[in-house]
Amino acid sequence: MSSPRSVYHFNSAIVREPSRSVVDGLRAGEHAGPTYEGVKAEHDDYIAAMRDAGVKVTILSALEAFPDSIFVEDPALVFTEGAILLRPGAASRAGESAAIASTLRDMFDIVLDLPGHGFVDGGDVLTTPKGVMIGLSARTDRAGAEALAGCIDKLGRKAELVATPEGVLHFKTDCSLLDEETVLSTARLARSGVFKDFKQIIIPEGEEPAANALRVNDVLMVPSDYPRTLEMLDKLGYRIAPMKTAEIGRIDAGLSCLSLRWYRDGK
Repeated sequence: MSSPRSVYHFNSAIVREPSRSVVDGLRAGEHAGPTYEGVKAEHDDYIAAMRDAGVKVTILSALEAFPDSIFVEDPALVFTEGAILLRPGAASRAGESAAIASTLRDMFDIVLDLPGHGFVDGGDVLTTPKGVMIGLSARTDRAGAEALAGCIDKLGRKAELVATPEGVLHFKTDCSLLDEETVLSTARLARSGVFKDFKQIIIPEGEEPAANALRVNDVLMVPSDYPRTLEMLDKLGYRIAPMKTAEIGRIDAGLSCLSLRWYRDGK
């Protein structure tokens, strides 16, 4: 098993440019969608922040046929040991794994295909030093989660199936890893007891979307529209990089889903 260093220490990442069709991305409710220009600006800032944190970023071309394809974390999962091609739970995203497969096969010696017929979105997968948590949700069913656990075992890691709160899109919508011992969580997810083995920092009421932060090396990327969360994390000593997420938030997305991140040995 890799050392805990690989959990949030990264030197490599893959992102995909937003398509013009991103304005038609999946969303809950009837609210207005984002603008392409708004999403592109947030995405450009994200790439810059990744590079500033010491990560080499590979940028893939936009896929107009897939409005949500900017969210590259959902169709695949990557570790230092290898990559896993997933099967997203939304029908409109069914071709995204095939679209990224050749890139992953060029970059990883081991690329596993999710066996069976179950579904998994990468947004439901949280990697911690204690293991890989797979959240059951509307996009990740038990068959897919169990198949993924088997793939993770083949890569020398261990997986645990956990529950995503009802009405929450993805497990990581409500949580993120702050360091080896600490998670940032919404109160509703913390109440489930899933993080009983961690120190928990609870998001202030009303700022729940800020739970999808992203630790990259020494930098903690946090959605910029949640001042109480930013202040709390700053006082706790984290090096904060506030990131605009209002546009991607209109299509139910957050910081973690914009990239595939790993530590490439020997690079």
